[in-house]
Amino acid sequence: MQNTYSIQAFGKLIGKSTKTLQKWDRDGKLVAHRSPQSNRRYYTHDQYLEYRGLKAPEQGRTIVYARVSGVSQKPDLTNQMTALQAYCTAHEITVDEWVQDIGSGLNYKRKGFNHVMEMVELGQVRTIIIAHKDRLVRFGYDYFEAFCERHHTQLVLLHGDHLSPEQELVRDLIAIITVFSTRLHGLRSYKKVMKDAALQKDQD
Repeated sequence: MQNTYSIQAFGKLIGKSTKTLQKWDRDGKLVAHRSPQSNRRYYTHDQYLEYRGLKAPEQGRTIVYARVSGVSQKPDLTNQMTALQAYCTAHEITVDEWVQDIGSGLNYKRKGFNHVMEMVELGQVRTIIIAHKDRLVRFGYDYFEAFCERHHTQLVLLHGDHLSPEQELVRDLIAIITVFSTRLHGLRSYKKVMKDAALQKDQD
């Protein structure tokens, strides 16, 4: 279900007064929805996108997204793209854009990934096709799936386990353990500093 806004919140969002929105509703310029319980006006995120001129044509774009963690895995990236292309050909899917990333599934700052998510947010994408869930993100896939649904974008998975390199999972798990180990060491060091400071204060 997409986000909705009260008339006051929507007015702030687009820089218009409540009275202006009420007039536009009456004149049919920007017709508000009505709550069945209270009959109050409300607006949807689609209406916001449309007002800003960001709403894509109804058909939207079809994007194929592929990812591997490192440069050494370029052959795996080629395998992904080959499988994705074969899938699209078999299902007679016209692809508007092919996007590839080389970067960890734990990294949400990937150039291609952010490019795709920005297009989704702007309502420009109808379908994203990926080989496996972890090709999009290693963790938190359900969040991004819900995000896409709110913007009327469908995620299509090939569920190709052979297209999800096992060494990537090992590498990502090691990265997580390293981060937490570093933070734990830092926490212990911090506690020691605080303890030493407290002892010094007592001695003073």
